[in-house]
Formats: sequence, structure tokens, C-alpha cells
Amino acid sequence: MHGQCLLQSAISRPPSSLVEKHHSREYPGPTAGLVPHSISTGVSNLSLRRSSKSILYSKFLDNGLLLPNKICFKVTPTVGWLGPRAVLASDLAASEQLVEKFDLDGQSQLQVNVVKSTAGSPTTIHLQVTNSNPSLILHWGAVNYDKKNWILPSHRPNGTQDYKKRALRTPFTKSGESSFLTIEILDTNISAIEFILYDQSREKWFKYEGQNFHIDLPRGDSGTPQKGDSGKPQVSIPEELVQIQAYLRWERRGKQIYTPEQEKEEYEAARKELQDEVAKGLSINDIREKLQGGGSLGDGSLSMKIPDDLIQVQSYIRWETAGKPNYSQEKQLQEFEEARKDLENELSKGISLADLRKKLQSGDTQKKAPDRIGKPKNIQRIHRKKRDILQMINKFPDKKENIKVSVEPEKRSALALCSQVMEALDGGSVLQKKIFKFGDKELLVLITNPRGKVHVRLATDMEGPLTLHWGLSKHSAREWTPPPLDILPEGSNLLQLACDTPFKEGFAGDASLKSVEIEIDKSSFLGMPFVLSLNGNWIKDNGSDFYFSLREKDTKPVKAVGDGIGTAKGLLHAIAEQESEAERSLMHRFNIATGLTKRAKDEGELGLAGILVWMRFMATRQLTWNKNYNVKPREISAAQDRLTDLLQQIFTEQPHNREIVRLIMSTVGRGGQGDVGQRIRDEILVIQRNNECKGGMMEEWHQKLHNNTSPDDVVICQALIDYAKSDFNMDVYWNTLISNGVTKERLGSYDRKICSEPRFSHDQKYGLIRDLTAYLRTLKAVHSGADLESAIATCMGYSAEGRGFMGGVRIHPISGLSSELPGLLQFIMEHIEDKWVGPLLEGLLEARFELRSNLLKPHDRLKDIIFLDLALDSTVRTAIERGFEELNNAQPSEIIYFITMVLENLSLSSDNNEEIIYCLKDWHHTIDLCKSKSDQWALYAKAVLDRTRLALTEKAEHYQKVLQPSAEYLGGLLGVDQSALSIFTEEMIRAGSAASLSLLLNRLDPVLRNIAHLGSWQVISPVEVRGFVITVDELAKVQNEVYGQKTILVANRVKGEEEIPDGVVAVLTPDMPDVLSHVSVRARNSKVCFATCFDPNILDDLRAKEGKALSIRPTSSDLVYNEIKVNEVLDDSENLSQGHGVSQGIALKKKKFNGKYAISADEFSDELIGAKSRNIAYLRGKVPSWVRVPVSVALPFGVFEKVLSEDMNKGVAEKIEALDKLVAKGDFSKLHKIREIVLQMNAPSQLVGELKDKMQRANMPWPGEEGEERWLQAWMAIKRVWASKWNERAYFSTRKAKIDHSDLCMAVLVQEIISADYAFVIHTTNPSTGDSSEIYAEIVKGLGETLVGAYPGRAMSFVTKKSDLNQVKVLGYPSKPIGLFIRQSIIFRSDSNGEDLEGYAGAGLYDSVPMDEEEKRTIDYSSDPLVVDHNFRRSILSKIAQVGHAIEELYGSPQDVEGVVKDGEIYVVQTRPQM
Repeated sequence: MHGQCLLQSAISRPPSSLVEKHHSREYPGPTAGLVPHSISTGVSNLSLRRSSKSILYSKFLDNGLLLPNKICFKVTPTVGWLGPRAVLASDLAASEQLVEKFDLDGQSQLQVNVVKSTAGSPTTIHLQVTNSNPSLILHWGAVNYDKKNWILPSHRPNGTQDYKKRALRTPFTKSGESSFLTIEILDTNISAIEFILYDQSREKWFKYEGQNFHIDLPRGDSGTPQKGDSGKPQVSIPEELVQIQAYLRWERRGKQIYTPEQEKEEYEAARKELQDEVAKGLSINDIREKLQGGGSLGDGSLSMKIPDDLIQVQSYIRWETAGKPNYSQEKQLQEFEEARKDLENELSKGISLADLRKKLQSGDTQKKAPDRIGKPKNIQRIHRKKRDILQMINKFPDKKENIKVSVEPEKRSALALCSQVMEALDGGSVLQKKIFKFGDKELLVLITNPRGKVHVRLATDMEGPLTLHWGLSKHSAREWTPPPLDILPEGSNLLQLACDTPFKEGFAGDASLKSVEIEIDKSSFLGMPFVLSLNGNWIKDNGSDFYFSLREKDTKPVKAVGDGIGTAKGLLHAIAEQESEAERSLMHRFNIATGLTKRAKDEGELGLAGILVWMRFMATRQLTWNKNYNVKPREISAAQDRLTDLLQQIFTEQPHNREIVRLIMSTVGRGGQGDVGQRIRDEILVIQRNNECKGGMMEEWHQKLHNNTSPDDVVICQALIDYAKSDFNMDVYWNTLISNGVTKERLGSYDRKICSEPRFSHDQKYGLIRDLTAYLRTLKAVHSGADLESAIATCMGYSAEGRGFMGGVRIHPISGLSSELPGLLQFIMEHIEDKWVGPLLEGLLEARFELRSNLLKPHDRLKDIIFLDLALDSTVRTAIERGFEELNNAQPSEIIYFITMVLENLSLSSDNNEEIIYCLKDWHHTIDLCKSKSDQWALYAKAVLDRTRLALTEKAEHYQKVLQPSAEYLGGLLGVDQSALSIFTEEMIRAGSAASLSLLLNRLDPVLRNIAHLGSWQVISPVEVRGFVITVDELAKVQNEVYGQKTILVANRVKGEEEIPDGVVAVLTPDMPDVLSHVSVRARNSKVCFATCFDPNILDDLRAKEGKALSIRPTSSDLVYNEIKVNEVLDDSENLSQGHGVSQGIALKKKKFNGKYAISADEFSDELIGAKSRNIAYLRGKVPSWVRVPVSVALPFGVFEKVLSEDMNKGVAEKIEALDKLVAKGDFSKLHKIREIVLQMNAPSQLVGELKDKMQRANMPWPGEEGEERWLQAWMAIKRVWASKWNERAYFSTRKAKIDHSDLCMAVLVQEIISADYAFVIHTTNPSTGDSSEIYAEIVKGLGETLVGAYPGRAMSFVTKKSDLNQVKVLGYPSKPIGLFIRQSIIFRSDSNGEDLEGYAGAGLYDSVPMDEEEKRTIDYSSDPLVVDHNFRRSILSKIAQVGHAIEELYGSPQDVEGVVKDGEIYVVQTRPQM
């Protein structure tokens, strides 16, 4: 815990000076490992509590001196820690005494150091005031030993003025946020000085308990002064100057890591350098001015701290002047140092740093230089632990089980139903509608505006005499004025400022309800305030008056978009009904959100999606944050607390919804602990008082803060800080506001408008920067849950003391955090603005890993841990975006390393992250291959890149499915701008790591393709064509279209099972279907050009040519396209429209039932079964002995029709016949219904008996032996094969080929399924090139359905020459994320009379169905021997090629062969002629 306290002090805010103010919190003691070794010396006469550690920060305010954390000097501690801001304690020379430290006003402190005189040197007094204004003056005099009146010293500091000959006035020198003054006393008769301080800008005097400050001066030592090695008298140098000089020495020497002994030697050497300068005649003030202005003393020359960006520009100029040589990295770094020396020489000539910058930036060299210069050497990095990343997998059941699709809102009450009646009566012109709940009773407020009049109806089911006490607002919202007499309902009693109207019985025909109806001229009044009186008791709206606007412009139309399918519709309606109440204030919104979130958590993912969408609308300012309601900041923070407590609970109880809960929390501030919310009100008063800025914009902001603080206040505060730091440049102020979404119009839209611009004087600058910086932390603590500094402070613990009316805050550190986390967070904050972001990313990810165990278990402070994790996640994203420049000329290995880090970050933020983790493993293996200089590494990396893209696509599609329907439906109900709705999900994705990852992949892709010689295209079907370009989203959506002219389809999605529409001559896609997938085979058979494009720029160019005529010419490794004249295509299209070249139809011979329900392999003939079954039977005994062919039986042609004709299935047959007629008329939606009805068929006992007999005779396992349930599984699989006759792709394909669907007959091939390690498809003639001397094959992990079916990703592909089957060339590595695996079982394969026909590729149209369901597994290619073991891969692929060659020789023609690999053995399951 000690380290956490120290860390918090180090990173909670930037220091304001070298020595900072103290607070009353005690530090419990030292913690090892957080502060580098330092020098310790004794200190005497300390009347002040001191820090046990000193921390040199890497940054000071106002662009002052930059100091690192490597040099750190400390004193021996006396008592407590005085956080939360760091105290830098200095070593004191033996002759120097820290006399006193005085608290001036709670903000500033005075420190007095006295150096006693020695022989040859005067007594010196050093005064320092922290957090001071520049206009500080010392009003002072001296005191003689025995006199009370002041005397005026003979030696006075520069700038001192005589005040009425009774006192002296000397101005302080401002440096950073502190002011300094040194007084040297030469007069021997002076025993003390007395003084008071005067702040001219504030006209404020500072005294010590109403009296003068009094400092006694020590007497000088007698005797000879001490001398150094040079023989010169030693002069006491203020320790803060020694520290600066020590740092500059360390920087000049390359920022080496010193031992404690070396640190001490360096420190004393720095002191000696400064003493030598004094001996040469420089005063302490001269030294201070030079050092704190950026100069360095010693080594004989002046060395300025020059920004790295200027050195980079100078490096570029040197490189350009030298002829742009190709420097090594070492030479680049040498050039960098030479450039630094060049600029130091310029500065030594008197040119200022600002002028030097202007000179260098006069051209475009600044933009070019950073691309040329290498990274700085000696980059500090954290040590990353080695972890088993498989332990990071989060895997939950398919979320479909957790999604409750709500189609209709919940059951409506009588009041809601009656409201619908009245809405319809008024033509649906609803201005406002809300139902309030009071226990089990309700109050309806319905405001409509039919025919130019405003109708206000109030109705309720409350029992007892009820009175409406109401008025109207004419000039301002919520104002009470009496209504006009002519609109009073019957029975009303007009009062002085209001009216009492009794409710009457009945509403919309329901006698159980009571109501009041008022008709008002809408042009005359703004709104209507009211309360209710029931049995003498007032009924209010959460303690306030009810209020409803009567103006149409103040209301949003209630209009839903779509039917709400795919949403928690009832919840979304509940949100919309309460939005008018929620927009009153953030307190109301968060309280309402808490209630609705309780409901949402029981509705699963879609319920939480509705809350996320609503909160996101709020966070992006699509909804009103405040309307006509004043609320205290502590009430807002308390409401946030309640909501985030509930979200914390859901995060724990529903781990499968953690990702969406994180997204909700990112839209909601943390809320306040320790009354931090109230400090928003209190601290702004202190800021106004301390800095005398009580009018204008600051007062307007103060009123807004008091009445309704919001996340906009964080932006406003930051804008004011930037404004002050820029010396009050108004453009800077507006730029900060506008870039963060706070426009001038938005400032003017608040209930408490901010119309003025800030106006401050220069004297207020430093006080405002100091106080607003502290205030920003308070604002972020309430409003910015994902702000890193605020999140760290909350987890590590901090305190802020109360002063006067302002309460204090004390946040305790979170227990149970990793002991390594504080050091990691300190490293992150030290490097948060580094240009080279690699080390920062490592630190951020290591911190997230250390937090992970705390996120996975309950904790009373879990939400604070979540907010810290969100902040780290967000910082990773911003760092990656900042680091893109770093990758401009990076090696591929560097880009890949960045990719691994972003994947790590994404995996830590995702629920189901298994696929992301396996992609990460693949990338790590890629790095190993790259390091080993494997000639295959780029080819493998391209497959991993493709797989990673698929993972991102899947994640984006899930977001689209879960969030977009809710965004559109709720957005319509709330009147959100349509432009915001259309890109809602896109913006959600863009805000996450997935977008950064996608950019990195896009940057790496062309690099890999170039190294692997892949080009921009993979041509699957090389056909030269001409046609008109049409862009479609999915090929599946247009597969049944008929295009009247030759068409080139640019399809964003192609899954692999689709039909190619009539009239299409080319399909170009970024998708990656396998070369041997169904759609690829059909494209080649239909002479359609089919190609995958890897270059997004080429695809964009093709999409831009929509409607234009193109010619396409594939080459051996590329595809060339050109625009052509329209008539060159139209002639061909005319032929197409007249039927030329279109198939005239294929006649099928309808098969009949031959009397057998089942047949054995030796009974197979073309009259009984299809070519698939005949070919597999032919192979047995004819292929080499090492090739296995599974035994098989079949249900022949006509069995389906025979079973359907049985009396037991008469009802099924009639339904199919009726639906078939509808399909024939074009109602293709009935195809799905037919398939469902086929599954209702019953099996005749004779079929069961014959099939059992044939299977047992073939030594195949009979399913029925395991029980009736297993037979029913087998029977269902058989029916699914028959039903596939009516699947869409098969039906459209036969229709396109003009095949009579009623002539199609389906046999069923029955085989024992092999639980394969791998599955393959062979084409014995290369299908992409037509080269008959080459065998082409593809292989996947598990069953072959992922290869031939619609499964994303690519298979491993290879070719081999038939002349040397052992020489295998891998063309592509696998990228399929999923493999299918199954237990030993039976598979039922379709075998129709409509397959393998001349001129028609019917293979694969119909389904093969295993008796048992396949298991989907995510594939780990980084441990797959086929991928990582070269010898194993060559052996298996060579065997596969040999099988293909043997079968081709057996048949004497090119073959399409399917098979599997099990335990190294090859099984062939079917073969057919290659089409």
C-alpha cells in the first residue's frame, strides 16, 4: 500500500515547482523499488515535516525545464508524507539551514533558507514562494542586535526600491510556478531581517500571524574559510540548482544508469562546477536564471535543451545535403547527435530557440525529417512476463441462447390502452406523453396538438377525490401564472397564481378512470406546471412540480423505425416514454437508467444493448442533458454511483455480457466518492475567490456548475487551462472546445447559458493554471470514468483536504491489486507522451494483464477496477494512433509486433475471444518464422492476416446485429438525427481497438503480398470477358436474378455456395472462397471469370466504375481491366437477350422405385443410384493397397417417392404437392416450408429392415443397436438428404439449367464416416491454369464440409508436377478459423440423377448429412504439424498427390477426388470427372 501512496503522488498531477506545497496526510514509510537510488545526508534545525522520498518529474508546467526520473536525490526523512502532490526535498550543505516554511493562504508557501557567512562570503538568505503570481514584492528591512527599528542594508538585490527611507521593496523573480529572491547581507551589525509579502496584482499582504516575518541570521565562523581542491574558497550553492546541473551533466553523458556511488560523485561534481562559476564572478541569481532558462554550466560551453523535433529537422537537412545516402541505423543516430551540436552552435551565437524553430520550419523539411531519423537509443522498457495466452481465453455459449427477441412491448395497462384511443382521436399528433408510476397506480399526461390547439389530458386510476393544482408558464419555464378564464374546465377554482380543477369520472369510455382535459392556445404559453392533491396530500414529481412544455419545438416526434425485430422492443418503448423525464437533468437520467437497467439485465444481451444505445445517444450529445431543473453535483454523482454499482453487479453475475457492460460504463462517469461531487460546487468558488475572477464567463460557468454540472465541464475546464497556458490566446480556447464537441451554440443551450468569452489578466495566469488543473481532477473524478489519471488516482488512493466550507475527500487504495501494478502505472504516466509508443504499449498491456485477475472475481471496488481497465484500453488505442507515424518506414516484423499488441488489447476487452487468441498465437509463430528467415514466412503471414481480418469481420457483424436494430428503432422513437443512426455501429467499432487493428493489417497486407510474390489478384476462373459493372453487397442476394446484359458483378461478400446469376460474366470480390468451393467450380464450368482482389484501392476503383463497360483479361498472376465503348458490350448483350448461348435445357430420365429400399455396393448400377455411389464402388480393389475406400450401401432412386406415397405419409404428400405448385408460380419462400414438411415423414418397417440387413452384411454398424433414439437420428439424417432437393441453391440452379425439377430423383449413399484429422479435394488438372501436367489440391483441418461449404477462410493449397509427385509447392497456408470434427458415425450422402451431367455442374448442390452433429472447434495452426512441421507436410501432401494421380490413371480422365487423412492414412470417399 505504501508504494500505491507514493505512486499516486507521483502521477496524480504535474508539479508546479521544484518544491511543492505540503498537505497534512502522513506517509507511512518507504517502499522499495519505486524510486531510484539516491543520496542521503543529515539535516539539522528542521522545523518542518519533510518527505521521505524526492521525485524529479519529467515535465513542468509552462514549458519549463524537462527533468527525467533517472536522477533523484533525497534527504533523510523525519516525519510524514504530505501528499497528494510530490515534495522535492533538497540536500543541504553543512553551512545552510532551512529556517522555516510558512503556509501563506492555503495555496502558496514561503520557504526561507539561510546560508551563514564564512570568511570571504556574506550571509545569504534564499526565499522561495510556491504557486505564486509574478507580481510578488518583498517589503523588508534589517534589525540591529540591540535595536527594534528597521535599518536599511547597504547591499541590496537588483530592482530594490527605497520606500520612504524606512523600508526596502524588492521584486521576486518568477520561474515556473514559483518566485525566488536571494539577499546577501554584508553588514556585520545586522542580526536579523524582517519582512512582509505584497501581491500587487491582488493587492494582498501576507503576514505571519498578524506580525512581520522575523528571520534571525547565524553568526559567521571564525578562522579560515574552507577551500576546495583548487584552493579557492567554496561557496554554498542552493541545492535545487545543484540538482538541475546534475541532471544536465547526466543528459550530456547520454543518460547513463548510475550506481548510488556514481550518483553521489556526479552530484558533487555538479556542485563544484557551479562553485567555480561563482568564483569567476557569476552571482547565484545569474546561475539560477541560466539554469532555469534551459542552459547548462560547466564543460566550458553553454548547452541548451533543444526539442527532438528540431534536431530531427536538422538531421534531415544534413542527410539531404549529403546526397540522401542510405544510412544504417547506427549512422542515423550519429547524425542525430551531430545535428544537435549544429543547433547548439547556433544558439551559442545568440539566436533564440523560437527564431531557430522559425528558421528550420521555413520549408517542408519538418514533415520529411521524422520519417528519416531512427528511434532514440537506450529506450526504457518494462519487463514483460511470459504467459500462456491460452489461459486468457474467454469462451461462452452461443449468445443466441442469451438473446431474448422482444417483438411486442409488454402488456399495456388500461390507462395506456385508453391513451391510444385518445391519440387516434386526435390524429396521432402527440407532442408529449408520459405515464408516471405511484406504487400500483398511474398518472397519464397526454399532450396533443390537433387543429392548431393544444389538448392537455391527465388521467389516472387513483382512488379518492383528486384535484389538479395548475398554472401556465408565459415568460420562462416553470413559471406559475394563472390560466385565462376562457380555458378553465368545468368546476375550476381560479386562485391568485394558479387554478384548482377537480378530476371527473371516466376517460376514453373507461369508467374506472378519472381525468381532466384542458384546451390551450399553444402560441401564448411555454408550458404547464402542476401538482396533484389527493385527500389533502400533495403529489409531486420526485419532490418537484410536474412540468410539461406546450411548444412543439421543445418536443421530439415519437416515431419508431422498423418493426423492432432483433431488439428488446418493450424496453425501448419504456426508455422512450421516460425520456422527457430523463432530459430534466443527468441525475434524473441516471436514476431512470438504474431502474431500466434492472429490467434490461433480465432480457439478456439485447436488453443491455438497448441501455448501451440510449447511454451512447446521451454521451454523444444526441439527447438533452438538462432542461428546466437545478440539481446539485453531489446528487448527480450519487445517481451515477447507483447506476455503476448495478453495472458492477451485472458484470460479476453475467460474465458473457461483460463486454457490453464495459461499453455502457464507458458512457457513464464514475460518480463521486467522499463527497467529491459536492467539491465541484465548492472548488469553483475557491478558484473565483483566489484568482479574483467572479464576473463574466467564470460567473456564467459557476452558475452552470451549481445548477447542473455535466461532462461538458471537463472540456470547458481543459479549454480554460489551454487558454491560460497559451498566454490567453482565444483561438486556443475555442479550438479545445470545438474539437471536443462543445460549440458556441451548445454553450448557449444550457439552462444557465455561457455566452461570454473568458477574460483574464496576465497576473492571473499562474494561479488559474494551478487551480484549474486541480479542479480538472475533481471534474474528471465524477464525469470521466475512462480518464487514465483519474482512474489511477481512484484505484491507488488519494486525499484532498477541506478548507473552510469545502469538504475534504479521502479515497482509500483498492486492496488486492498486484504488487507490480503501481510500478507499471508509474512507468505509463512517465511515458504517456512519448513519440515512440512501443514501450508505452508494452507497459499498458502488462498493466491490463495484472488487472485481469481482479476483473474476474467479485470486489466491492470492482467498478473502479473496470474504469481503470477502460482507461488503459483507451490509452492503448490513442497510443497506437499516435504511433502510426513510427511505422512509416518500419520493417514488417515491427508492424507485426504492433499487431500482436493490439490483438492482446482486443482480447482483454472481448467476451468470446478464442478466435482472437488463436490469431495472436499465429502472429507469434509468424514472428518466429520471420526471425528464422524462412522462405515461407510471408506466405504464412498472409494467411494469418486474412484470418485476423475474418475475426474482425465477425466481431463487426455481431455488433451490427446486436446494436444497429436497437439504435435505429430507439433513435426513431427519440427523434435522433438520422445521420447519427446510420453510422451508429460503425462509430462504436471505430472507437475500439478493432479499427486500429484493421489499419495495421491494411498497412502490412501489400508488404506481405510483395514479399510472397502474390500480386493483387488470385484468379480462380481465368476467362476473358466484357460487361457492365454492377456492385452488390452479397452474391447470395442476387443469385436468382436474371441480368439482361453482360454483367460484371463486384460482390463484397461471396461465401462459396452461391449460384452465379444468369447474365453474369464475371464475379470480382475481396472475399476468399476456396478455389475448389462450389461457387468456384460453377464459375469455371459456366465460363465465368471469377477472381479475388486483395487490393482495396483497386476494388474502390472498380466500384467507382458502376454502370461502365469494361473488358477483363486474366493473366497468369494478375487481372487487367480497361474501360471500353458501350457498343462493344451491347452487341453481345443483344445476343444474350435473344437466347443465344443460353442453355436450351437438360432432360433428366425420371427414375422409378425398383422394389428395393436398400442395396449393397455390388448391386450399384446407373438405374438404381447416381455416379457418386457407382464411382466409389468401382474404386474398391483397384486403387493402391495403401489407399483406403470405405464400404457403402445405398437407398436407391425412387425410395423417397415410394415412402411418400405410403398411407402413413399421405398428409405430408398432399402438403408438399400444394406447396410445390406455389413454388412453381414463383413463391420461393415456400421452399423452406417444403423442407420442413419432408422431415415429418414416417419410415415404413420394410425400409428399416432392409437397410439394417444391408448395413450389417457390409460390416457397418447399425444405429438401431444403440437404441431407438439412435435410429431416429439416422432416419432424420436420411430425410434431410431428401429434403435438400428443395434447397434454394439447388432449385435455382436446376431452374437456370431448365431442368424439370419433378424429374429430379435422390438416392442416398450410406457410408461409415471417418473422424478425420484432415480432409482434401484434388483436381488432377490445375483448374486455375488448365495445366494438365499439374495436380492442384486443397486441404483443411477436420471434415471436408468447411472446404466445400460456406465456411469463411481459405484452405491450404498446393500444386505438384505429375512428373515428380514428391516435389510439393505450397501456394497458400490455411486461414479457416473453424474445423468440423465428429465421433465415429454414419454419413448419408446425396446422390441425385442431376449431378455430374455434361454441360452442368450439379455436384455439391444437395446435402450430405452425418447422423451425429459435427463439433465446431477453433483451429490452432501454430501447433498444427501440417503447418509447422516441414517433413510431415511434405509427406502428407505428396501422398494426396499420388492418390489423385492413381485415380486419374484408373479412369483415364481428369478427376475431382475427395478424401480424408486419419492417423497418416489416406481415405478416398468419392471421385467424379473434373468439370
